[in-house]
Amino acid sequence: MKWQPLLLIFALAAFNPAASAGNDMPQVIIKDFKFIPQEITIKRGQTINWDNQEKRQYHSVWFEALGEEEPDYFFPEENYQREFKQTGTFPYRCGPHPKMTGIVHVID
Repeated sequence: MKWQPLLLIFALAAFNPAASAGNDMPQVIIKDFKFIPQEITIKRGQTINWDNQEKRQYHSVWFEALGEEEPDYFFPEENYQREFKQTGTFPYRCGPHPKMTGIVHVID
């Protein structure tokens, strides 16, 4: 029957977390003392989710160049989210690990 391949595709998509509508938020993974990807481009109004996938290490996402105070640290299996309402280029770093850097590019 011709509908079986389509049924299989829908069934696989139902079990794929990345295929769910709730996963449209841009992601930055924190692993091995790196922001992955190190640079990300999003549209104005979007929110980025930083997901700490380290085994034991805490981190922060600090937009120090904007004159902001360092936010609270977050630990493995925790995340940090931030909405970007303005266009521009926004460098950030990890407070306790200053060599960990990233850039957010926000476009219209």
